Amino acid sequence: MSPMIRKRLTPFNSNAFFTRLAGKDNVLQYRKGHVIFSEGDAGDAVFYIRKGWVTLAVASPHRKEIVVAILEGGDLFGEACLGGQVMRHATATALEDSSLVRIDKGAMRRALRREPAYSERFVSYLLSRNLRIEADLVAQLSNSSEHRLARALLLLVDFGKAGKMAPLIPKISQETLADMVGTTRSRVSFFLNRFRKLGFIDYNGRMRVRRTLRTVVRHDY
Repeated sequence: MSPMIRKRLTPFNSNAFFTRLAGKDNVLQYRKGHVIFSEGDAGDAVFYIRKGWVTLAVASPHRKEIVVAILEGGDLFGEACLGGQVMRHATATALEDSSLVRIDKGAMRRALRREPAYSERFVSYLLSRNLRIEADLVAQLSNSSEHRLARALLLLVDFGKAGKMAPLIPKISQETLADMVGTTRSRVSFFLNRFRKLGFIDYNGRMRVRRTLRTVVRHDY
């Protein structure tokens, strides 16, 4: 399954709200590679990403971890505990140095009951996420691996006001990209080299993605 890349979802961008809700003692710093919680841990809190990137991964039957979601600043994760999930079903890891807010499950539930404006935004966020999951499933079932890779790269960059191209942030290995799009590392390497020759991406220490990569994608991403 391709990852639920949260780009293009409606973010909360509510640092002050979540910091007040959780308390300053629950604003936590995680270094790159640090495990935030592991599969099987107790589901007792929701996390808000103030800054940085986080991956969610699940263990395959062969114990290989497969990335199923890449999250960035403005995203929430771990919210399944609000619906009765007792244990974590994935492992969350900081993909780069990150600042997170840990919100206790009880505090989150009280906020949903007492603050209608927040509750409305939370529901909107979940609906946006579900639409992204559906789009991921359609892409996984109906598109080629080259198309899925192009789509994943476009979702991982934010053109916005940054100009005609933006850096791929954070630095992601070809093996992780292969897991994301459901193909092999060698195929990812082949397609990246093709994209570079066509001028869709650049390598200069880090990968940069041009808008022209959209020509590989048949549908809106």
